[in-house]
Amino acid sequence: MASTPTAQLEQMIEQATVDCYNDSEQTCGLFTLLDESLAVPFQTTVLGQAVTVMAVDLSIDDRIVALCVRGGARQHLPLLDLSIPTPPPRGAVWIEAYRHWATQSGRA
Repeated sequence: MASTPTAQLEQMIEQATVDCYNDSEQTCGLFTLLDESLAVPFQTTVLGQAVTVMAVDLSIDDRIVALCVRGGARQHLPLLDLSIPTPPPRGAVWIEAYRHWATQSGRA
């Protein structure tokens, strides 16, 4: 996936967090736009194994996670650890924005 310019990512983060007062609210704002924009399901690789990302969710500790399925196994994995396939699914730029925000806020 081609890297999105930092200025664009920061504009997206501002859009998602404009009325947020703390990290928890900012995570929720980013999750909301990511959930609305990311086309699921999509295929990716985790630890060399093909998985299907079925959905994104918020964890109890305010992290965005991906519900990954392989065979009959289902597991929530941190979205920050997920590789983005080529070509990326529609809305994957929001994963980039979340990663940028997490790095800037010290959550990555």
